[in-house]
Order: sequence, then structure tokens, then C-alpha cells
Amino acid sequence: MQNIKHLHIVSFNIPYPANYGGVIDVFYKIKYLSAEGVKVHLHCYEYGREQSPVLEEICETVNYYPRKTTLYSHFSILPYIVKSRYSEVLIQNLIKDNYPILFEGMHTFAVGLDKRLKQRRKIYRESNIEHEYYYHLYKSEKNIFKKIFFAVESFRLKKFEKQIVNFDRTLVVSKSDQKSLLSRYPQLIVEYLPSFHPDNIVSSIEGRGEYALYIGNLSVPENILAAEYLVNEVFFDLEYPLIVAGLNPPPHLEKLISKYENISLKPNISDNEMTELIENAQLNVLITFQATGLKLKLLSTLFQGRFVLVNDEMTVGTGLESVCELANTPNEIRKQVVFLKSKVFTKDEILRRASLLDINYSNKQNIQKLVELISY
Repeated sequence: MQNIKHLHIVSFNIPYPANYGGVIDVFYKIKYLSAEGVKVHLHCYEYGREQSPVLEEICETVNYYPRKTTLYSHFSILPYIVKSRYSEVLIQNLIKDNYPILFEGMHTFAVGLDKRLKQRRKIYRESNIEHEYYYHLYKSEKNIFKKIFFAVESFRLKKFEKQIVNFDRTLVVSKSDQKSLLSRYPQLIVEYLPSFHPDNIVSSIEGRGEYALYIGNLSVPENILAAEYLVNEVFFDLEYPLIVAGLNPPPHLEKLISKYENISLKPNISDNEMTELIENAQLNVLITFQATGLKLKLLSTLFQGRFVLVNDEMTVGTGLESVCELANTPNEIRKQVVFLKSKVFTKDEILRRASLLDINYSNKQNIQKLVELISY
């Protein structure tokens, strides 16, 4: 078997800056592939993010395509996230050669399912069970119009998911997602390949910090709900500081946090500032209400931070339970905060964490596996 020399990657968004979930996986995948000598031909949809010279430095070619976000894209049997990304220009670019194609997210299926690509080697990179993800967005959303959109999109995605059988193999980010897909499509070739990320060593600092930290993209309903939960149910009367940090918090979350002297908000901070917050925290508190995909902020806090306090849903399918502190109710979380706030984080904790993370979450090992999977 010879390693691939060229690879098309179709990304659902511009993957730089790598500052939220899915684009982190895409960007670092490209970076590590490039370091292995693979010439990446990147195709990405342009909406809300600027074209990036950084991508042009690490890719052989970069092409941008407008996303069709008009009202017309909503009126289709196809999911909106799929319909709005159909591009004839992209298809024309892909059929110029015979390189394998990696499709990032179900978002890119409208192109991947085109009959002109039927004989190509096509790999689907999953990051969520999409219809479950949108169902949980529906449950978390408070705006009635967005709520209806998420409900309809979840329904369409559930029906559309069967198109996955048209791809040669599927790469999933968690073992629970692997089990879920194989239970519905036993004919699939589904490989477990955790998300790529920026950390290659555990850089956690020994000792003790002075605050708890919650991080997340605060424009996402699920993360807003988790932040509200921690504020309203856990930290509202604890004599211990909580910092909430992330992108684009809504005004109502800012207003809620401003009511409490022990809780503060750090919106839209730089990557370096976020790393400093994670490293210096005594405990990183991560709560989710849906057990799909792999939460990349969990990896960031385990590689960079001290104690990581999570609920069960955060670790489903990851194998990381043993290096996290677990709590599932407000009272359990409160008790863990009180217990952990004065506990010293030791060298033994760092070594135990590094040993476990190296088994499944080594970028070096996983990029070799990716090259092998695409080179079959």
C-alpha cells in the first residue's frame, strides 16, 4: 500500500481560525496531513468567516464557494445544511482529477452524492449524529422560529442519513457514534478516529488555581443552556468564582451573569487568553445535555488544565471517564466544587492523564491511521 500524495478535503466552513468544535478537527487534520507530505486540496464554503492566508500556506490549493443561504434553500426535502452547500463549481473542480475526497460533515453530502463522483474514493468524516444534534438544539432553543427550524432540520436529517451508504467508509469521532451508525447500517465500514486537536503533550500545571471555568461557543443553544445551568443551579450562591468564557454570548446571558459577584464573563477572547484561563483554573467544569460526537473542549481542558469536572454525557464514547471528576446533579456538582477547590493537582495526575490520552488521542498516531484509511 502506498501513502496518498494528494487529497481533496471538502469542509463545511472555512477552518481557520480554529476556534470552535468541528473546524478545530478540520484545521489540525490539514496541518498534520501537510506535515506528512500529503498535498491537501481544500474546498470550503464562505459565510461569516474570512478567507485565510494561513490555509494557503499549508494546503496545495484552497478554493472558496458561497453558501446559498437564501430562503429558497429552506424549501427542500434536503436538509438546509446540505441544500445550501450544493455547488456546481465545486463538482467541476473535483472531477478534474482522480484524487480521493474527504467530506467533512453531512453538510457536504449534496456534492458527495453527485453521480459524476460515483466512482471516486469518497470518505465521510462524521462529527455528530446530526439529527440527534439538531433535536437537542430544538430542545435547548428558546426562540420559537429557530426552534421550529431545528425541529424540521432534525426530521430531514434523520431521513437523509441513509445516504451515508453511498460513501466508501465513515470515520467517527466517538465509539458511541460508531455503535449507533452500525446498529442502523450494518453494511457500513465505520472506523473510529478521534478528532484532531492542537495539543501534543499534556501541559497541565501542578498546584492549585483560584477559580472554576466553563468554556464554549456561547452562540450555540446547548452551550448557552449549560452556562445558564451552572449559573442558576450551581454557582449562584457558592463562595467560589466561576468564569464563563466563549464566543458571542447573547445579551440575556450577559445580563444573567452580571447579577452575581462571584461569576464573570469573558467574551470573544484570543486563543492565548483562553489557554491561560484553562491552565490557571483550579477546575474546568463542562456540562452537556447531549451525548453525541466528541466535545473538543474536553480534550483541551484535559491536555491543558487541572481538574476537569464533567457530567456523564460529556464522556460517552470517549474512554476518558477515569481522568475526569464526575457529577450529574446540581447538588453533586456543588459538592465536587467544594471538595476540589482546595485540592492540589499533582504530578501523578498529569502522568496518569498523559498515559491515557496517548492511547487514542495522539495526533501523531491518528494522522498515520488516517493516511492508511484513505490509502486503502
